[in-house]
Amino acid sequence: MRSRRRLLLLVLAAALGALAGAAGKDKPNATVKITVLKDENGKPVANAHVVLHPVDKKGQQERGGVELKTNQDGECSYTGVPYGRLRVQVIAHGRQTFGEDYEINQPEHDVVIKLKLPQDQLTIYK
Repeated sequence: MRSRRRLLLLVLAAALGALAGAAGKDKPNATVKITVLKDENGKPVANAHVVLHPVDKKGQQERGGVELKTNQDGECSYTGVPYGRLRVQVIAHGRQTFGEDYEINQPEHDVVIKLKLPQDQLTIYK
């Protein structure tokens, strides 16, 4: 009798664990497509370095993240982005660095980023 109870408790615990694991997998994920363009003429920026980081409710960047590179059309995408805030950072040679947070709340999210040319530096020296 005692071994039946143990067996029943083990089966019940395993079932609850499997159910909890399955519930975690049902969290919605999105596909994020990023297009990086030159601000002055709208042409694509190839080989731009794109970094995606989840952001917590306090606005703090969480651990982990994904690094991508844009193709010749200035595009890159990533599937499996959890719903919530996402920080997108873009670095490209000869362009100002870009960074902004986006709210991901739909299955497909398109982001268009226009990178500006660097501004002149101010100096007191001539």
